[in-house]
Amino acid sequence: MKKKQIPLRLNEELYNEIAAWAEDDFRSVNGQIEFLLTECVKKRKKGGSHKSEEIY
Repeated sequence: MKKKQIPLRLNEELYNEIAAWAEDDFRSVNGQIEFLLTECVKKRKKGGSHKSEEIY
């Protein structure tokens, strides 16, 4: 499967949290973001929440 490149801007605090999480899971930051987005899409398809919730 061909991957699409997209620019992504994150605030420094969020980036640092994702980077630490990625390190814990032995992934790159990019790999961690892709993993998290994939899990969110799977959850949504299984009837999870369709409403955005504030995460900060």
